Amino acid sequence: MMIIDGEGHILGRLASVISKNLLDGEEIVVLNAEKIMITGSKDWAYAKYKQRVDRASISNPRDLGPKYPRRPDDIFRRTVRGMLPFKKSKGRKAYKGLKAFVGVPSEYDDVELERVPEAEFQNIKKGIELGEISKLLGATF
Repeated sequence: MMIIDGEGHILGRLASVISKNLLDGEEIVVLNAEKIMITGSKDWAYAKYKQRVDRASISNPRDLGPKYPRRPDDIFRRTVRGMLPFKKSKGRKAYKGLKAFVGVPSEYDDVELERVPEAEFQNIKKGIELGEISKLLGATF
């Protein structure tokens, strides 16, 4: 079981590493999902996620999908899901091995957290945390 601290990691790079490990059968827990970074400007990132959240209500208010999450842990899980073959049984099975949390739950207080060096946010000028995007989208966590 791998327990990763999401603070200071880039969303897409972390999700790709995690999806590969999930397909290998590993169980992964991601803590501090609200501190995962999205590269780019705040306006660009907000517009991207706002469009996804509002997509169903624009075309038909009674349309029930696709639903897109607002909470940071759910946005992260959805990002990983997009990198898995979710329509196949191996992808669904791998996805069940992922848990993501906002903050650090009490059961993981004493556990040593791992870092993913190839996904760390370094030498990048623009970025915004997933928690800030979620607040702009109206999420409460």
